[in-house]
Amino acid sequence: MAFHTINGRSVAYRLLGSEVNPLIVLAHPLGMSQAVWDDVIPALLPRYRVLTWDLPGHGASAAVNGEQITAADLAAEALALVELAGATRFHFAGTSIGGVVGQQLIAEHSEWLITVTLTNTGAVIGNPDLWNTRAGRVRQEGLVAMSEEIVPRWFAPAAFEASSALKAGWCTQMGRGDDESYAQLCEMLGRDVFTGKLASKSVNVQLCGGSEDMATPPATLEALSAELDGAPLEVFEGVGHVPSVEVPALFAQKLLSVLDAD
Repeated sequence: MAFHTINGRSVAYRLLGSEVNPLIVLAHPLGMSQAVWDDVIPALLPRYRVLTWDLPGHGASAAVNGEQITAADLAAEALALVELAGATRFHFAGTSIGGVVGQQLIAEHSEWLITVTLTNTGAVIGNPDLWNTRAGRVRQEGLVAMSEEIVPRWFAPAAFEASSALKAGWCTQMGRGDDESYAQLCEMLGRDVFTGKLASKSVNVQLCGGSEDMATPPATLEALSAELDGAPLEVFEGVGHVPSVEVPALFAQKLLSVLDAD
């Protein structure tokens, strides 16, 4: 892992693989870290250079340093890391809020993009009241306490049956995050929506979801597909909100089919 200072804040990232290979950027979900890609990356490295990073106040990245963060800020952070890698165009894949970063890139920076894979996300996720309420609770109760309630929503029952330590592990990871950063990202999700901003962008987009996803159910992905001129959607049966953790081999296979088809 390496670190880069962007707008006065330390950002933790990994840049793996040969410089001669095309670059793919991977963006993780809210409350998690770039570790969600660990079981996917080995399948990508033979043919792709891989860039992952931790969102503000997540993993090893520093906390927010202002009063409000936007999707445009997160996209600018991603582009700063891409420039650091020396790339001028790249593939992108993002889950949940990572998919929101992808939508911002499609809306405002499509010239950088080769392909985009968006998973378990939406042009609109939830509603402002939901996110503002969660932000308030996180500021009052803290992520350690909230993790016991939130983490079970990330995974399908089959994932917990396959790994009895899954919940405890991700509760620990979430609890280590910065409360204010998480709260501001919640408020961003309630405020920054992409209805009417994604059509006619001439970007190859693939959507993926999980049949058991409570946070962004298939209907949310179907609505996003409509915003993206009918972008194809694949729903993984028996999978929840984080396919890269729940079914990494299946997700890597799907991602490679998108990348290699370009």
